[in-house]
Amino acid sequence: MSEAGKEKKAKEPKAKDAKVGAGVPKAEKKGKKGEDKSGGTAVKVGETAREAGYVPRFKQRYNEVIRQALIKEFGYTNPMQVPKINKIVLNIGAGEGAQDSKKIQSAQNDLTAIAGQKAVITRAKKSISTFKITAGRPVGVKVTLRKERMYEFLDRLITTALPRVRDFRGVSAKSFDGRGNYAMGLKEHIVFLEIDYDRTENVWGMDIIINTSAKTDAEAEALLKGFQFPFTN
Repeated sequence: MSEAGKEKKAKEPKAKDAKVGAGVPKAEKKGKKGEDKSGGTAVKVGETAREAGYVPRFKQRYNEVIRQALIKEFGYTNPMQVPKINKIVLNIGAGEGAQDSKKIQSAQNDLTAIAGQKAVITRAKKSISTFKITAGRPVGVKVTLRKERMYEFLDRLITTALPRVRDFRGVSAKSFDGRGNYAMGLKEHIVFLEIDYDRTENVWGMDIIINTSAKTDAEAEALLKGFQFPFTN
């Protein structure tokens, strides 16, 4: 090749280099998307895997034992007259959440773990300047349990949670409202085994409302006694 040809080749522009890192996947972002970094016991809520034909043992006890005992005691002539539990409502009042949203999220996570069902946030209906609460601000969480989950919760409440209450001596039989509904409270929600004590930042008080179809308090009390509810009097 002549000297002129070599000089021309040297002056030709070089091809653009390939982009650095082309074809290399982007680094994964730190932390998983949707990861819950709030306090409390975080659980995944979804369909519960159950065996075919599964019946909660408290529901089975009601159908096989308690119904017959109530018919014999009160002399019902129609099977539809026999009292039953309609629903159980759980509530945690977290007034501190009005100032700190993380505390509300922590209470929601804990109540969801206890109930096995997603808890909803309750909000103030009106402003109260004394408590520094404005309308629409979160003040607590609640969940309503029915059917199988209702019986499962009642089972765990009576057999595992209440015996773990400090200096427990039973619950009062005077907390009926005159229409067959029973209300009780717990000072510490950590008595439930579902709560991870290491991740719990706050200890919450808890209200439990048991709604029944009984027309009188005596019928409702007999119904709950059939589930071995630990009344003191």
